[in-house]
Amino acid sequence: MKKLVLIGGGYGNMRVLHRLLPNQLPDDVSITLIDRNPYHCLKTEYYALAAGTISDHHIRVSFPEHPRLDVQYGNITSIDIVQKQVLFQDREPISYDDAVIGLGCEDKYHNVPGAPEFTYSIQTIDQSRETYQKLNNLSANATVAIVGAGLSGVELASELRESRDDLNIILFDRGNLILSSFPERLSKYVQKWFEEHGVRIINRANITKVEEGVVYNHDDPISADAIVWTAGIQPNKVVRDLDVEKDAQGRIVLTPHHNLPGDEHLYVVGDCASLPHAPSAQLAEAQAEQIVQILQKRWNGEALPESMPQFKLKGVLGSLGKKAGFGLVADRPLIGRVPRMLKSGLLWMYKHHNG
Repeated sequence: MKKLVLIGGGYGNMRVLHRLLPNQLPDDVSITLIDRNPYHCLKTEYYALAAGTISDHHIRVSFPEHPRLDVQYGNITSIDIVQKQVLFQDREPISYDDAVIGLGCEDKYHNVPGAPEFTYSIQTIDQSRETYQKLNNLSANATVAIVGAGLSGVELASELRESRDDLNIILFDRGNLILSSFPERLSKYVQKWFEEHGVRIINRANITKVEEGVVYNHDDPISADAIVWTAGIQPNKVVRDLDVEKDAQGRIVLTPHHNLPGDEHLYVVGDCASLPHAPSAQLAEAQAEQIVQILQKRWNGEALPESMPQFKLKGVLGSLGKKAGFGLVADRPLIGRVPRMLKSGLLWMYKHHNG
């Protein structure tokens, strides 16, 4: 019996599971899924958990059940690609014949002194729970600094404003205008939303140091009762420690068939893979679709295509609280209630299709 090991239960490996189970898994293949948690977590919604507008159970989805699916738990310390083993801190190794690495990402602190020690995070469900405790235990009129005004920072700031209208919220943005990679009309809409809702945006920010209760912007100190870091990501440390070729962002360079060069049994999906698009749940799922196709061809002894089709991504949707949002769908900017409703609908379908 061949063993396919899925390392991490994120969006990519969940899509692998749902494409192979219940009827597309060959009779001579079993699957082992490894994760720290006994459920799949909706990482795109961690901002709402941290802000206190949804509860924990809203962002948990059960793993599928199948006679040839074995779910194992543990803290992974490394992957031995020579011996084809996953190594753990607290249990015996797990061997694989084929494996898909989907361990996701961590915060990237850009060598800013004090940032790892004195800021909160929303990168994992455990960190989001800690951030929730900190933010929602703050006294009235406390100040929250959010460093980084990408999608995560924007959604956290807006959701926190609806959750705690008594807080002073500061959002640090490196650009001249928030969400500067989006069309200007969309960026101006988001910037105006924050101005109307009393969120202070500091544009052209450059955080040079963080101390307990203090953010230094261009070396000027700004006091805050809580500091949340949403200013960049990097691959999981297990992936960073692998002695394989990586791109400038530390993501693993792959063949067109999504496996390591020279190792057709080890694949990488999602945030840890070097791909021609910014990391996202949507991209991880699109890549997982192709990995399943490749696995099935290799298991059946069929020839592989020289290249795989380009990913067809539908766009980006973001929320501004529960009633407004923004998005870029088919290169068309969307603002207001419609993109927020679209995002809510997609989330509902994802949970009920996968759950």
